[in-house]
Amino acid sequence: FVYTTAKQDYAKKLLAVLDPKKLIRRCLSQSDCICSQGCYWKDLTRLGRDLAKTVALDHTVQGFPEQAANWVQVPRWSGDLQDEELLRLIPVLAQL
Repeated sequence: FVYTTAKQDYAKKLLAVLDPKKLIRRCLSQSDCICSQGCYWKDLTRLGRDLAKTVALDHTVQGFPEQAANWVQVPRWSGDLQDEELLRLIPVLAQL
């Protein structure tokens, strides 16, 4: 899953770059977020998964105020196609 606070059109464009082989099965966008006081945040319960087995990779915990325990910080993606940050997280995720 990809879950973003971005609008759906932007999310589709981003996925076209990040996932050209279309391996990601589902993308949730701003319309799937909760808006509170003008801020959008991601509600992991909308994934329909056991939260004890769910990890959220994001550059800020602000996107997951209700599920901060599920959050793993990653640097903000700058658009660098050579970025391998997610590959460096494989050992961390394997331990989980």
